[in-house]
This record gives sequence, C-alpha cells and structure tokens, in this order.
Amino acid sequence: MRVHRRTATAALAVIGLTTATLGPAGLMASAAPTPPEPPTATPAPKNPTQASQKIRKQVRPENIEAHLRAFQEIADKNNGNRAVGTSGYEHSARYVEAVLRKAGYRTQRQHFEYTHDEVKSSKLTVAGKAVAHQVLSYSPAAKEGFTGQLVQPKVMTGCDAAAWSGINAKDKIAVVQRGGCSFSDKSSAAGAAGAAALIVYNNGDGELNGTLGKVDQTHIPTITVTKAVGADLIKETGPQVEATLVLDKLTEKRRTFNILAETKAGRADNVALVGAHLDSVPQGPGINDNASGSASILEVAVQMAKQKGITNKVRFAWWGAEEIGLLGSTHYVEDMKKKDPESLKKIAAYLNFDMVGSPNYSIGVYDADQSTHEAPVNVPEGSIQTESIFTDYFDSVGQPWIDSEFNGRSDYQAFIENGIPASGIDTGADGKKSKGEVLMFGGVEGAPYDGNYHTPKDSMTNVNMHAVDVISDAIAHTVFTMANSTKDINGR
Repeated sequence: MRVHRRTATAALAVIGLTTATLGPAGLMASAAPTPPEPPTATPAPKNPTQASQKIRKQVRPENIEAHLRAFQEIADKNNGNRAVGTSGYEHSARYVEAVLRKAGYRTQRQHFEYTHDEVKSSKLTVAGKAVAHQVLSYSPAAKEGFTGQLVQPKVMTGCDAAAWSGINAKDKIAVVQRGGCSFSDKSSAAGAAGAAALIVYNNGDGELNGTLGKVDQTHIPTITVTKAVGADLIKETGPQVEATLVLDKLTEKRRTFNILAETKAGRADNVALVGAHLDSVPQGPGINDNASGSASILEVAVQMAKQKGITNKVRFAWWGAEEIGLLGSTHYVEDMKKKDPESLKKIAAYLNFDMVGSPNYSIGVYDADQSTHEAPVNVPEGSIQTESIFTDYFDSVGQPWIDSEFNGRSDYQAFIENGIPASGIDTGADGKKSKGEVLMFGGVEGAPYDGNYHTPKDSMTNVNMHAVDVISDAIAHTVFTMANSTKDINGR
C-alpha cells in the first residue's frame, strides 16, 4: 500500500512512518537553514481540478443512483439477473441506449458470437445424501450421470500430473482444493489422471462460482462446494462411500453485443475510450458488479454530451459477456485489428471501471507505475501518465487512494495486450480489507470488500453510494481532461 502525501498524517501513528519518510519537508535540518530566495513573479500552478469543476458538479450522484435503481428493477423483472443472453441483459441495454439517445448520442450495437452455457439441472449425492454445489461455466455435462468413489490427490490443489502421481483416480470423482492454478488446469489434470468428474472446494468462506474459461476436450464435469462441505467430503474419500453426479446442460453458439456511443465533438484520430461491462453473473442482479461502473460512465456520457469545444472524441462502451471471459472487449479489439489495424492507434488510452460501489470499499487505482505491485502483464507506454490523471486528482481534493494491481483481469486486458495505454479504478471484490485501508477509508478490517460478490445479494441495498460518488467525480475529471488533451499520454 502506498501512503500518499494527502493521507500520510492520518496513517502515521499506526503504520509507523516517521516524518523523515515524507520527503524534504519532513527531514530534520543538519545545518543552519539557507535564507529563503526573494519571491518571484511566477504564478502558482493551476489547480488541476479547476477545469473539470463544472462537469463534476453536473455528474450528480442522485442521477447515478436512478440508473442503478433502473438496473435493479430490470433484474427483478427478469429472473433476478442481467446475465449475457438473457432478457435482463437486453433490457439493460435498451435502458442505456434510451438514456444515451435522449442525451443526443447515436448508439451502435456491435454483435459477436459466444458460447451459451446453461445448467438445466444438476444433482450431487454422497452416501445417498444431496450435497449443495455450484457448476462451473463451460463444464461438460453428465446427463446420464455416473457413480464413483471420492478420491483426492497427493497435493490438495490438484494442479498437475505430479499431484496425481501414484493415485488411482480412474472412474472416480476427484476432490481438490481451490487455489494454486486455474479451474481449467485442475479439471484437465484430474481428467488426465482418469477421474470421471471433479469437485473443487473453496479455501475461503462462502460459495464458489467460476468458469473453466472455454469448452475444452480435456475438461471433465466440474462443480464446486463450500469449504465446510469440502472438509466433509475429504472424510468420505475411500472405497466405503460412493458419490453420484447428474448434470444436464445446454451448450450452444449464440449472439450478443456491446453498446458503443461517442461524442459528436472532438478529433476522431485521438479518442479517449471509456468502458464498463454491462452484464451480471446469472446468480444475481450485479448492481455493484457491474451496474455501478455502467451507471457511472452512463451519467458521465450524458454530461459530456453538453461540453462544447472539446479537442478529442470520447467513445463510451458497455461491454457484453465480461463475466464469461472478457468476450465483448476482446471482440472489440480483435475486430479492429482484423478490419482496420490503424484504428487501434487512434485510441489515446482506455479507462476501465469495474465495481466502483463495494460496501466495504477501498479506492484502488490501477498500479501502472508498479510502485506497490509488480505487474504480471506488460504495461503499455502511456499507462503511467494515465494513472497520474486519477492520482493527481485524488491528491488535489484530499481523497485517499491505494494501488490496485495492474493485472489485466478485467476489460482492459485486450487493450494492454495490443499496446494501448490503460487505467481505471475499482473498490475491491472478494479480497479482505487491511488495517491500513480501514484507517484510510473506514469499514471493517478483515472483511471482504464486497461480501455479496457474485451472489443474489449484490443488489441496490448493498451498494456504497459514497464510493460511487467519489469515483464518478474522478471519472468525470479524467474523461474531461483527456477530452481536452492527451499530450502527457501520447504527445497529442
């Protein structure tokens, strides 16, 4: 965690910093001070927030809240979710389009194919008793069902062949722990060892949702259970107990879409691109994940339409199918590469907003300069400068912030893989809040940032509107700044 100039005083007593760590102003003098230079006529630098003050006032939290309530109502009327391929997603898209058109935008639906994956029914029984579970997306089906003994690997995460070496898993149901590798790797490793199906138990509290990423012939039927259920299953491994899994699924190719809209004003060869995914998981309405990001950029778009004389176009994107593999944003970039590779060079930078209203929030800015987290991905040139627009803004208004790992695990992945600068803000998902973060933002130490993540409780009643308000102001400032100049990012 970085302790920033504007937040250092509050954190000093607990974090244990001395004033000497705060730079020259806090260092003790080792000699008589040098007499001050006489004052000059050079004016003080302009506050970076002054130019964006008007639009930040126009982006009102009550308007964003109204958008969020609309998304909640849509989910309530459409089987409790807004997932890709559902009526909830379609009505969410229509709402976004209606708001944009009223503001004067022309909207575009960019269609693409995806693999629809739907669980029609599933049942797991162990020793004749039904066991609660979740099915991973893109898991193969087991419509006819099968019965086998439970078996565990030598290494409980079961990530590779070595973990299964010497274990007879043939035609058995494997039980492994979450962590150490992807669900896909676990499923493939268990399948290679001869297992007929795989159960992954959580290594933390709560249910475990996830995906195998894609349809793959090396995968076997894969489900998840809670940590407590997993502990019980481990006790049942061996020849004495049999388990039965029946899993009926529908997997087929379907079409969905992104929504795109851009300002009429501004140059088309230097575009600021702003995005958030519109879809939820099937398990809930997805109001924090990610109606919060979608609603925030929607209101910024409405107010940007009123700005006259901006230098650069601003393009807004609501991505589809993020929750099943970042598909919409990836299609957008790949489609550009295929049809007009030069158009990628016209994107000055991409700004991503995914979960900006976590109830136990922190405010994390993507750590492009790697001052806290070493990035596991390449960081495109210009990303550090894009990050600085956010951080300079927060510092100027006295708002604490921390670094969020620049890891590409959201819709900015396809952009950074193609050399496009990126930044963004999030408020945390299922990670745990630290003591230092509590000092900076309040909240509960050791509790998840969002304990409702990917559940039916990710609803309007569990969104932190203060966090949404703070971040929507930062979005408005950064978008307005880039609409007027990206000189520090790309020299234009």
